Amino acid sequence: MLAAFHGPAFSQRSDLEEANRLFKQGQLDSALERVNAYLEGHPKDARGRFLKGVIFTEQKKTSDALRIFVDLTHEYPELAEPYNNLAVIYAGQGEYEKARTALEMAIRANPGYAAAHENLGDIYAKMAAQSYDKAATLNRDNKSAATKLNLIKEILSKPGGR
Repeated sequence: MLAAFHGPAFSQRSDLEEANRLFKQGQLDSALERVNAYLEGHPKDARGRFLKGVIFTEQKKTSDALRIFVDLTHEYPELAEPYNNLAVIYAGQGEYEKARTALEMAIRANPGYAAAHENLGDIYAKMAAQSYDKAATLNRDNKSAATKLNLIKEILSKPGGR
C-alpha cells in the first residue's frame, strides 16, 4: 500500500518497522510497545498481530501467543505462517497431532512453504519415535523397534533437529 506518507499511517507504519527492528535486536519489551502502538491504529492488521504473537512466543507467554495465532488462522486462513507458528507451540507442548494438523493447514495455504514441510517432517519423526518407543516397551524382544527408535533419536539430536 502506498499510503505510507499520509500523517498517522506513516507513523504507524514506522511503529511496525521499528517493532521489527527492535525484535531482531532482542529488545522484546520495546518491540511489544511499538507493535501495540501500531495495532492501536490497525487492530486487524495481520502483520502486526503476527509479530505480537512472535514476540509473546519469545517472551514465553505461550497462552497469549497461542490465542493470537489461533485468531489469525480463523480470520486469515489463507496465511500459512500463523499455522506454522501455532504448530511450533503445539509441538513444544508435546501435542503432536495438533501440530500435524496445523502444519497440514499451513501447507494447504501455501504448498511451497518449505519451513512448514520441514516442521511436518520433524513432527512425523517425533510421532514415529513415540510409536517405536511404545512398541519397544510392549515387547522388549523387538529389536527392530529399538533400532528404529535409536535412529530417530539420532536424527532428532543433530543440529537442526527438534
